[in-house]
Amino acid sequence: MDDSELVQLLNDLESDRVERKAALSEPDRICEAICAFANDLPNHRKAGVIFIGIHDNGSCANLAITDKLLLSLSDLRSNGNILPFPTMTVQKRILNGCECAVIVVHPADDPPVRFRGRTWIRVGPRRAIATPEEERRLSEKRRSKNLSYDIQPISDATLEDIDIDLFKRVYLPAALPADILAENQRTTLQQLSSLRFATAGLEAEAKPTVLGILTVGKDPRFFLPGAYIQFLRFDGTKLSDPIKDQKEINGPLSDSLRTLNETFQINISTATDITTEPVEIRHPDYPIVALQQLARNAILHRTYEGTNAPVRIYWYSDRIEIHNPGGPYGQITRENFGNPGLTDYRNPHLAEAMKNLGYIQRFGVGIALARQELAKNNNPPLEFIIEETYLLAVIRRRL
Repeated sequence: MDDSELVQLLNDLESDRVERKAALSEPDRICEAICAFANDLPNHRKAGVIFIGIHDNGSCANLAITDKLLLSLSDLRSNGNILPFPTMTVQKRILNGCECAVIVVHPADDPPVRFRGRTWIRVGPRRAIATPEEERRLSEKRRSKNLSYDIQPISDATLEDIDIDLFKRVYLPAALPADILAENQRTTLQQLSSLRFATAGLEAEAKPTVLGILTVGKDPRFFLPGAYIQFLRFDGTKLSDPIKDQKEINGPLSDSLRTLNETFQINISTATDITTEPVEIRHPDYPIVALQQLARNAILHRTYEGTNAPVRIYWYSDRIEIHNPGGPYGQITRENFGNPGLTDYRNPHLAEAMKNLGYIQRFGVGIALARQELAKNNNPPLEFIIEETYLLAVIRRRL
């Protein structure tokens, strides 16, 4: 947006597309406003704007707009509290002679957007948590031609292919606050649709999405043949060496991720040293946190469209290879892959599901955390082979 558009909005004290904050003293309120503008319940189909450094009456608060402040505002998008990720920009501007920070939030293609599990909306002067009826309206606003593959409907599937017990017992309590669940005014289809696990509309016509089948489907591989993890452990350093152990890890997301953790724990070897003190010091050949981060990255960032290839984990006597059937995506390239602070999501809603289930704590730090854990454990540096449609991570055994 250019300065003239921003000044016009800034001066319009009655506009429901504007919020003004004198400072960053209440970041949660700013997050609620971001969420509300992304949901765009009035269907303006225009961006909402949050001015930081401006009083409610439009006067200048004389706030110093520092790089630290701008970074803090930008971090509101990716810290995992607003899901799915809103489309927004943060800039420093001088408007009406006043220095301020400007957050421009574009309407989401796939509402509802939630802040800490709550769907915030704004209509006129009111900003509040959406009612079940308002959530239904938001779900029906999704622009199907712009949806990422992970929330595309699966035409051959029906709601019978969703494990409703798993959805209600495991996923709902992880995704939504207890007070929202306690209201119990939403039908099962409304709940599924609101969380992008199924299309909105009549129950007889509703279809599970790729996300719904991956996360709480009864048999994800029936519809998505590559949705599993192939684990092979070799007695040697070559693919042709004898296989010591093998398994196919599949099922809904929570089950497969739990089984993967157990598989890592079983296969990690730990050496024990006794120092002169004597104190027992245990040294795993691989730090489990690094393996978890890299394997989860592969599950999250792989492509599920147009391939039947699984995520493959090959455990050799001197290294582990994690094969991901999905190359760089979006702003990530072969040249900048793994750089701190750079991330993009082929499957943004799968990222939301993994965050809700507790398998992601913060977005964009998986590789950095893996590198840190490997260095602490005295493993050689992490290696990557990056191709257009394929990515290989190599983790070498502790020295």
